[in-house]
Amino acid sequence: MASADVRQELDCSICLSIYTDPVTLRCGHNFCRVCIDRVLDTQEGAGVYSCPDCRAECQERPALIQSIALRNIVGSFQSTRPDQEETGIFCTYCVDSPVPAAKSCLLCEASLCDKHLRVHSKSPEHVLCDPTTALGNRKCSIHKKILEYYCTEDAACICVSCRLDGEHRGHQVDILDKASEKKKAKLRNVLQKLTTKRAETEKRVQSLQERRREDQRKAAGVKETVIALFRDIRRQLEDLEKRVLSEISRQEQRVSLSVSDLIQQLEIKKDELSGKMRHIEELCNMSDPVTVLQEPDTGDLCDTEDTERHDNQVCGAGDLDVGLISGTLHTLSDIITYINTGIYVQEYTDPLLAVATAGDTESDIITGINTEFYVQEATDISLDVTTAGNNIHISGDMRTASWSGIDLHRPVTSERFEYNQVISTRGFSSGRHYWEVDVSKSVVWRVGMCYPSIGRRGEQSLIGGNNKSWCLRRYNNQYSVRYDSTESRLADNIPCDRVRVYLDHEAGQLSFDSLCVGHLHRIRHLHTYTAALTEPLHAALLVGHGHITISGGVRSWEKLP
Repeated sequence: MASADVRQELDCSICLSIYTDPVTLRCGHNFCRVCIDRVLDTQEGAGVYSCPDCRAECQERPALIQSIALRNIVGSFQSTRPDQEETGIFCTYCVDSPVPAAKSCLLCEASLCDKHLRVHSKSPEHVLCDPTTALGNRKCSIHKKILEYYCTEDAACICVSCRLDGEHRGHQVDILDKASEKKKAKLRNVLQKLTTKRAETEKRVQSLQERRREDQRKAAGVKETVIALFRDIRRQLEDLEKRVLSEISRQEQRVSLSVSDLIQQLEIKKDELSGKMRHIEELCNMSDPVTVLQEPDTGDLCDTEDTERHDNQVCGAGDLDVGLISGTLHTLSDIITYINTGIYVQEYTDPLLAVATAGDTESDIITGINTEFYVQEATDISLDVTTAGNNIHISGDMRTASWSGIDLHRPVTSERFEYNQVISTRGFSSGRHYWEVDVSKSVVWRVGMCYPSIGRRGEQSLIGGNNKSWCLRRYNNQYSVRYDSTESRLADNIPCDRVRVYLDHEAGQLSFDSLCVGHLHRIRHLHTYTAALTEPLHAALLVGHGHITISGGVRSWEKLP
């Protein structure tokens, strides 16, 4: 009974068989590794995992802890089962009461208990084996003799008569036990290979399970990033909405006050005109000509010029500055850039985590909201190698300027700079434009704009060192803006991977923004110059280390009629 109880404790509750590679859950219940893995796989879609025995739940897939002690118990139990378990085969000679058999004699075709086994014949022809009921299977079906040999040519168990006189005469044979040991040796080799293969398969399963968990963690991280990103975008949109509505309210109040003042002036004027009208009516109703003629001449009481002046004041006061409002709305393009660069997280080799950018959203939002400006497609901008100094190398696509430690020996011309700087082939004489420069691969640089008439020799020809150029500068890990050799230092902790340069030629404005591509894309306004622009402006670069690149092209926008 005790043996039966122990046997029941070694059964897996899923497959109802003795444990194979037993593992333990956190709740303490044991299962075959394959069985519990199969159950957990079926629970994966539900989002919660539970123990098949006690139904204890957990949100994450539970770790499977190998139960070494239970595995050893199972191994020990299985190795001793023939000795400890009842086989259900009883002694042939114990007729009074059934006694479990210890061995079976193939010659006698009888099973014997320990008591009868002690008095049984010890002669070689009495072959003993583990208790079995299939005694006939151990004898030759033709000669009814015990099977003693194994014919290797026919792969058959034979008796001595089969070997000497039967169809297996002259064949290569082995003693049955020896042949059995040879086959067992082969089977052990196969078992070892299968065990190794099973261990490798199990390792691969565990690796894939870990990969799946890692992918789930990555997906969760991407979701958190996207949620945080759009939360920040919503906040920026709300701030932008408040700014636009506040600007509209401010202009409405200003216009309303101006119109109220004009209304008050016109009411006074109307009263004056009503008084004059009554006086004239009185004169027209007088019968005495002398009184009428002695009244001073009123002239042209309907002062057309005064009326037109008031009309112009009314029209001027009644117009909202829609351009200013639209300019505020144009900040939305920065937010869209923030979406495009912020939502892209990381490119994984596994397509599970592929995340698309929101590029299509840009056109939808801009078209739906900012209808005051037309933003054109990006156009090319290239560097003019004929202006490049001899210590600056220009890439084949004419967009990257790299510091060169050697003199490139270009011909000296009136267009070529003495120092390591270069300007664009294209100039801008009107309109609104912006472009970006990737400065992440350099620590010493200047990015800006200049007139084509800028000098090409001497320190005064450096970008920002004269009254014909403006620039944002980085030197000794410090940022500053320069114009006409006047330098204004900016904050030290500016995260800057790219510089965005804005130009509004009609307004005479040049602006610099920093863009940092990190966990979330950040845009920070650095400085705006206002000047009366008298010439076309060219993009200008100076590089003192590494290289800087004009990214993409030039985007231009214009106010719609």
